[in-house]
Amino acid sequence: MSSLPLPDDGPNASPSATRNDLPALVLEAETSLPTAHGVFTTRAYTSEGVTHVAMYRGDPGTVEAPLVRLHSECLTGDALGSHRCDCGDQLEAALQAIAAAGTGILLYLRGHEGRGIGLAAKLRAYALQDDGLDTVDANRALGLPDDARDYRAAAAILHELGCPRIRLLSSNPTKAEALARLGVEVPERLALQVPDRPENVRYLQTKRSRMRHDSLSGQPVGDDAENLPVYATLAAHSEVVAQLAQSADGFIAARGGDAEFVSGEADRAHLHRLRAAVDAVVVGAGTVVADDPQLTVRAVAGTNPLRVLLDPHARIPAGSAVLRSPDAPTLWLVGPDVEVPAGIGDHVEVARLPHSADGEPVDPAAVIALVRKRVAGSILVEGGGRTVSDFLAAGVLDRIFLTSAPVLIGDGVPGIRFHGSPVMAQAMRTPFRRYTFGEDVCTEFVLSDAAQAHSAERPARPSDGA
Repeated sequence: MSSLPLPDDGPNASPSATRNDLPALVLEAETSLPTAHGVFTTRAYTSEGVTHVAMYRGDPGTVEAPLVRLHSECLTGDALGSHRCDCGDQLEAALQAIAAAGTGILLYLRGHEGRGIGLAAKLRAYALQDDGLDTVDANRALGLPDDARDYRAAAAILHELGCPRIRLLSSNPTKAEALARLGVEVPERLALQVPDRPENVRYLQTKRSRMRHDSLSGQPVGDDAENLPVYATLAAHSEVVAQLAQSADGFIAARGGDAEFVSGEADRAHLHRLRAAVDAVVVGAGTVVADDPQLTVRAVAGTNPLRVLLDPHARIPAGSAVLRSPDAPTLWLVGPDVEVPAGIGDHVEVARLPHSADGEPVDPAAVIALVRKRVAGSILVEGGGRTVSDFLAAGVLDRIFLTSAPVLIGDGVPGIRFHGSPVMAQAMRTPFRRYTFGEDVCTEFVLSDAAQAHSAERPARPSDGA
């Protein structure tokens, strides 16, 4: 999650309501509800014939501004596991965030199905979306509003719980504006970060472009990627990630090996931020021979990671920057029987890879095991195309950042390549995010369950700064 400024209500905003303007509530029941995220005190409130649920941890009324999620009822996403929306993912992420904070409230608001148009109308809108309309135009084609939700009952429950001032978990600024008009102060809004899915990406992009929802980074996506939450996620956890920039037709360099530069400055700054967030960066010998990279953090502030050189035949020249320059500790992984030249820098440690059959690539899991003996944090597999492809095919990556640059090379050094499936139905599809770096588009594929769990967390816990 990331903290977002609240927009002004604007000149046409209605004045703040008082408690007397809000609908009456009837407390129907109170009990405890054990969940995967801990035990929540749970109350049922009926207002204007609709029963809503308040789930909370701790005593939110004693906190100056407790964490609150207004969650709109979504049978298809919350209960049936639909991937057409992100409601189920947002519900899980919100409960996790509140549990981590120790104190907070989730209001499950019934009658909000389909942004307030109802279940049957939502399914009719889905059918129109199947025919090509987006979520906004589908509602309008049915003669329905873009968003018909009413937050008066939510405001009344928050007042009843003694919480007239909250921090709101939402990527939708409209919710904060509505609460403010209903007498609930929202000094801070926190955007939950959950990965898009292939099935819902168009729907979510429409909400961002036409309904003012936040971008995946929790802020407008542009050339400056400095605050993407994933950097803090990688620094806080132990993942294996990969990065590769390739042309629109899938090459990382021209036929002669020239790769300066496939992607632009903003994407290269993104790469340096990844380096600054991890403990080690892995490259294959071909990349070092072709590019003579430094593999250090130069474009952004940060500490240089351990450089790991995957070189089973010891073909990296002794004069290469990584073997000559002491700017970063370096681990040179060579085959069990090859000779290494004398006179390399004291910053270089030589380690032997395990035996592999002739012609067989080095086992990526064995490489990770060797690196793990030296670092505990995240590991970045940076290149080249064959190395990244081998690690992806081996299933050892938690996520991969694949940048596509608007250039056609036609014939060159290939980027991602692996033995795929014979039919599209079996092709690799994972949750993903997209970022725009200047003219380049970067897709972050979230590959592992662990990475998906990490992505639903706010790197700095919601209780920080409370």
